Amino acid sequence: MKQLTPKERMKIPRHPMIEQDPTERSRNFKEVNLGYTPELAIEEAQRCLQCPKPTCVAGCPVSIQIKDFIALIAEGDFIGAVKKIKEDNALPAICGRVCPQEEQCEEACVVGKRNEPVAIGYLERFVADYERDSGKIDIPEVNHSNGKKVAIVGSGPAGLSCAKDLREKGYEVTVFEALHELGGVLVYGIPEFRLPKEIVRTEIDGLKRMGVKFETDTIIGRVFTVDELFKEEGFDAVFLGVGAGLPWFLGIEGENLNGVYSANEFLTRVNLMKAYKFPDYDSPILDCKDRNVAVFGGGNTAMDAVRTSLRLGAKNAYIIYRRSEKEMPARVEEIKHAKEEGVQFMLLTNPVKFIGDEEGWLKGVELIKMELGEPDDSGRRRPIPVEGSNFTVDIDVAVVAIGNGPNPLIFKTTPELEISRRSTVVVDPDSMKTSKKGVFAGGDIVTGGATVILAMGAGRKAAAAIDEYIQTGKW
Repeated sequence: MKQLTPKERMKIPRHPMIEQDPTERSRNFKEVNLGYTPELAIEEAQRCLQCPKPTCVAGCPVSIQIKDFIALIAEGDFIGAVKKIKEDNALPAICGRVCPQEEQCEEACVVGKRNEPVAIGYLERFVADYERDSGKIDIPEVNHSNGKKVAIVGSGPAGLSCAKDLREKGYEVTVFEALHELGGVLVYGIPEFRLPKEIVRTEIDGLKRMGVKFETDTIIGRVFTVDELFKEEGFDAVFLGVGAGLPWFLGIEGENLNGVYSANEFLTRVNLMKAYKFPDYDSPILDCKDRNVAVFGGGNTAMDAVRTSLRLGAKNAYIIYRRSEKEMPARVEEIKHAKEEGVQFMLLTNPVKFIGDEEGWLKGVELIKMELGEPDDSGRRRPIPVEGSNFTVDIDVAVVAIGNGPNPLIFKTTPELEISRRSTVVVDPDSMKTSKKGVFAGGDIVTGGATVILAMGAGRKAAAAIDEYIQTGKW
């Protein structure tokens, strides 16, 4: 293949993702993004300048060797490329789909200074899918057992990343999951149309083949306490990666009406318990068909919920958000997809109270217009109510998607853990050590709701610190 000059590489336009048509996809749960062809992947990879000091790597929380795997794609060595990624990332097919590359590696891409950045996320997804479709999934080598045991609490991205790194080093690793299916937020929180569950299962199967053990339906704090994992089960260290599964609510009148859901419950019922196939699956959800559905919030979870409601047949699907689109924390791609599918955005608008009928069912919401004032602690401009601007909208279903906090169960049974004012676990940011000897934590239980890749980065950091602690005995 002809070697291109930097000037020639810069002239190649970024290749967009192939997608389902919006009118078709808004009524099915099939994946929206369809992926690159080999030809598109090679040409996109040729856009990479192969910088001597790649700034994109510093933007990646798990430090994937980005220019190296992209160079292999440009040469047509797709299996070699995915092997290179897996040196640092246990879940490439997942990260290629749900990570906010536009704020991380791609934001730091040198090509993006003058043109659109290299589509690093799309390329990562392509080679991971290529490997899976080939049936030749590479399993990382595992060192001989060192006789030490580590318990991972939670099978979400932080726990899976930590488990992979520790298993490679020869630890006996057991992952405890409270639910009946593995994957944490990857299976209960992210819809099928954004992350097919079969892909999550395939990635976890790779960890099983490495020798990671998994125990489902095991609630730590009930079946075992953290202390019992040490004293009775013989673990040498414990990593807490249970996420942030406790929903926050609006705290307004009428929030207990029938038809008002937290995003956690709504998405868990649909994603994990397949409520969209009721009565074939026996977990119902309030019928959204031909109903008016309002989702409160502006993050990725809000976009997931509102787009799910469309697929359940909603007549009108609203996003109600108290700031402007500029302040929305959701990915640009998710907002774009929602708009294309027909979601109606009611911005600079805040709920005042939910309105019910005589039988306790939701029938509407009172809203108030907002204007933006000075920035608050988050750096975003503070929304201020506009006096006298109240109005009502008829809705049948409301989904509250304004954030989550950690479930307090582990804290109640492990009082030695230091907890922040936000009810998250306090850790040393360099080692992920908690205030309790031998216990480490990472992911949303530490940060509050954040991204998959940040949780994975925390899991990797914790794995290195756990190895050091067990090998040296130093805390």
